[in-house]
Amino acid sequence: MSITRRNVLSSTLAAGAALASRKSLAQRTGAPPAPPPGRGGAHAIAVPNGSLLPWTTKGGIKIYHLRAEPVHHVIAPGLEIEAWGYNGSTPGPVIEAIEGDRVRIYVTNKLPEPTSIHWHAILVPNGMDGVGGLTQAPIEPGKTFKYDFTFDRAGTFMYHPHVDEMTQIAFGMMGMIVVHPRGGEGRRVRDYALMAHEMKIPIGAARPDPLAMNDFNVLTFNGKSFPATESLVAEVGDLVRIRFANLGPMDHHPLHLHGHVFEVVGTDGGVIPPSARIPETAVLVPVGTTRTIEFTARAPGDWPLHCHMTHHAMNQMGHDAANLVGADTTDLDAKLGRVVPGYMTMGQGGMSEMSTMRMPQPKNSISMLGGKGPHGMIEMGGMFTILKIRDKLTGDPGWYETKDLATEATAAELARDGIEP
Repeated sequence: MSITRRNVLSSTLAAGAALASRKSLAQRTGAPPAPPPGRGGAHAIAVPNGSLLPWTTKGGIKIYHLRAEPVHHVIAPGLEIEAWGYNGSTPGPVIEAIEGDRVRIYVTNKLPEPTSIHWHAILVPNGMDGVGGLTQAPIEPGKTFKYDFTFDRAGTFMYHPHVDEMTQIAFGMMGMIVVHPRGGEGRRVRDYALMAHEMKIPIGAARPDPLAMNDFNVLTFNGKSFPATESLVAEVGDLVRIRFANLGPMDHHPLHLHGHVFEVVGTDGGVIPPSARIPETAVLVPVGTTRTIEFTARAPGDWPLHCHMTHHAMNQMGHDAANLVGADTTDLDAKLGRVVPGYMTMGQGGMSEMSTMRMPQPKNSISMLGGKGPHGMIEMGGMFTILKIRDKLTGDPGWYETKDLATEATAAELARDGIEP
């Protein structure tokens, strides 16, 4: 695209709208610490930024209650939306059970339209499959249906509507199901559940666009974008299990963990035999699937975990602005500065500066919002969080203080190794 005065101006105005005039927001470094890991016969799943669905037992049956309802949701400070979800949240609370459990799940519809729930990858009787019009009548507004079935196997699964799912899932109606093996774990496990999701939320808007097929600009883990994502924590030597789920409308996510090699040990179809596992540092989680990874926490530090699609690790940036990298806007800045004192074109040296400058932007937007780290601004967002590993956890782990830190090379070091900058 050729650079003209018109597209430079339109792009710079868009860039100006993309800059936050707010206090720096630091990553919630350990907020709050994860629940204690499961030991022996115990089961415990940690849901950063989320919750577990409560249950009671009557006559040997576990009883759960889901409410499909409108939800006012904060994705990150500065971006609040009107979504749909379950029990006051999007995604909904994680349903946790043990293989062989017989369950009865009540679903109350508080939406303005019919809905249903499909138990994704759970092997249930046909009449419990939750497809409106095919296996059941839709749940009309104000009505409560019940589902009875048995969790036949352990694994990581999902739940979501199968009535007007394009709208309802786009608005945030989804949740995870974790079924533990009966008998528990043979060792201590840090067990986490993370649901990936994407939305298109126009700058300044408060409602996701359910018709979007591309240009998704809000990417989340458990409904939050960095720097609002809570950290995962572990001690050196812990077995760490991370269960990923993806019910986004269109995109697969290559989720990458720094500092570790892991194995993909399961999908929503079942356990992967050890003989079929290979070492990975990124796992592709396709739409409509789950992937479970395991690894041993090997080294203390603050290790990023993020989607490796670069636009998925940023916050609510429009993608239709002109590319200003390399543009000389000196004359334009001088002329606009007479009308708007202090005006400065952004983006001609890359996008990095946009996460640290402070300019006004429309209400209810988090364009280029980053998080304050121990060595400056963390210029990532969206589907990004941090795994905090310590030799010993004693409450909030804070930021890791490393002794081996990459620093600027001295003149003596350059001369010693024959490097000419």
